[in-house]
Amino acid sequence: MTRSNAVEILAVPGIPLVRKGDDLVSLIGQGLARGDISPRGGDVFVLTQKIVSKAEGRMVDLATVEPSTEAIELAAKVQKDPRLVELILSESVRVVRARPGILIVEHRLGFVMANAGIDQSNVASPDEPQRALLLPVDPDGTAAILRGRLSEKFGVTVAVVISDSFGRAWRRGTCGVAIGAAGVPSLMDLRGSPDLFGRALQVSITGHADEIAAAASLVMGQGAERRPVVVVRGLTWRGPNNAASELVRPAAEDMFR
Repeated sequence: MTRSNAVEILAVPGIPLVRKGDDLVSLIGQGLARGDISPRGGDVFVLTQKIVSKAEGRMVDLATVEPSTEAIELAAKVQKDPRLVELILSESVRVVRARPGILIVEHRLGFVMANAGIDQSNVASPDEPQRALLLPVDPDGTAAILRGRLSEKFGVTVAVVISDSFGRAWRRGTCGVAIGAAGVPSLMDLRGSPDLFGRALQVSITGHADEIAAAASLVMGQGAERRPVVVVRGLTWRGPNNAASELVRPAAEDMFR
């Protein structure tokens, strides 16, 4: 692995509110032109999960959701809308923890997260019907498609990371992580590389795509900033590319199940 001496994080300006069926590559191209940003080889485009999910039509009107008996009982325990709990259960393979105000589940994609990543912030205005936004069906697959189209459009090879904000079990606050990636080594195995004194590293495996997502979130923000796409420029790396799904710890390695 090689390290960069400097990294730029450039917000792509003017990305509008995304709706189902919108062409994200076209919107990104317009934003880049507006910001006078010319893509370069090795640039990493980081997109929030929210705009990807919106473009893919993952918005659900809660009025259309019929909660099951299980969802109604669990909703009473966690003090959440039974319709929202029904969506959470439909996206999950198991409930990890449930207490008033908190519902931690294992998502069908393997992520252990609050509310199966289902979001209601920055989804609809208060005077519109209540809606919830689900994670993309296949974030790695979507990242690969976007990478191919962006590289073709601009004539340079770029990478794509789809980011979301996760809580951490033993730390307060959320942090940007990668739920989809293409064109980067999401997981970078440094074992065998020398340390400062020539000693071979024994256990060092870096969540490279997570580090990129966390860096991008410093510019993206979490509220009304409206910066859902950023370009991370100046990164260098060696090693095979692998998907963000590689970041999910296999059950055999999980000491807390």
